Amino acid sequence: MNAAEVLGQNDGDVTKAYYADLASRGPIGRVAVALLRSQKRSARAKVYRRGKWRRAAYDVKQWSLDQLCRELAENGAVLGITYGWRQDPETVFGGDPSWVLYCDLPQGQVSFHSPSRGAGPDYAGDWDRSKASAEHIVAFCDSVMGMGVACC
Repeated sequence: MNAAEVLGQNDGDVTKAYYADLASRGPIGRVAVALLRSQKRSARAKVYRRGKWRRAAYDVKQWSLDQLCRELAENGAVLGITYGWRQDPETVFGGDPSWVLYCDLPQGQVSFHSPSRGAGPDYAGDWDRSKASAEHIVAFCDSVMGMGVACC
């Protein structure tokens, strides 16, 4: 199974098995897991329009972003992945401008909106306007899986 297939399905056992396989590749695999989980949770949160399920989905998305920031703080520099937070005054959550977590992967920039700023540095770059986060994450995960052994 590849990353796109995992991203598009909802079988928890399949997802967990893929995450375990990816994580077994070492620090780069753990970063890949955190990225894919964040993308999967972000897409799922957007499905709910209101109510307790929406709040719960966004809570899990925020937890996923926190885990991603932790992995990037530990391993990002060694892996050559820059990341950081920047405020987006054009997107508003609860009356306040939102925050965006940016990550620069070899496959391209990825970004995630959040109502609050997480841990990590300020982002020095700009949004590349590609709207291709999912594609970049899938390509990154597939490249990590293609390494076949623990790396970095």
